[in-house]
Amino acid sequence: MNNASQKVKVLLAEDNKNLGSVLKSYLNIKGYETTLCANGEEALITFKKGYFGFCIIDVMMPIKDGFTLAKEIREIDKTIPILFLTAKSMQEDKLKGFSVGADDYLIKPFSMEELLARMTAILRRARERRGGEIGNNIFKIGEYIFDFNRQMLTYKDTDFKLTSKESSLLRLLSLNLNHVLERSYALKEIWNDDSYFNARSMDVYIT
Repeated sequence: MNNASQKVKVLLAEDNKNLGSVLKSYLNIKGYETTLCANGEEALITFKKGYFGFCIIDVMMPIKDGFTLAKEIREIDKTIPILFLTAKSMQEDKLKGFSVGADDYLIKPFSMEELLARMTAILRRARERRGGEIGNNIFKIGEYIFDFNRQMLTYKDTDFKLTSKESSLLRLLSLNLNHVLERSYALKEIWNDDSYFNARSMDVYIT
């Protein structure tokens, strides 16, 4: 198992059934937990329903293309790593990919080893930016360990059960460790709007 993966959940959007199946099997063997979607619309719905730590997106897909999908994912999650797969090598296509939030670009055909190496490098950089993440949705904050999936904050041998809102807020803060987090962004991410009453509610959670 690749230690760098730490069971990262990967959203794979690829309309080529054969390639998608091969990629999914390979990544799972390497220790990733991969969900395969056959088009951009299916991928967006799947992304909204669960937590993912990495996105691999084919540019040319039916219903919703990869550029549109990546842009919509970026509106939901500004930090998730995104890697594009494409048969296109045109400079303008690469620039468009990066402009909608891609972290890297892999041109078909490619080797599985190169894909894995690029993913490992992207995840390493992402973890360095995030600072406190030590696993898939598990964060070290000083002497505390925060497990978002279990909604549990642990201090030494003592566990503290958190509410859903507390967990979401702490995760957002943990993902932006050592960075300024805009108040309005946090409100829109967790409460879906930045109204005065929601702002007061967030103040209560923080204090």
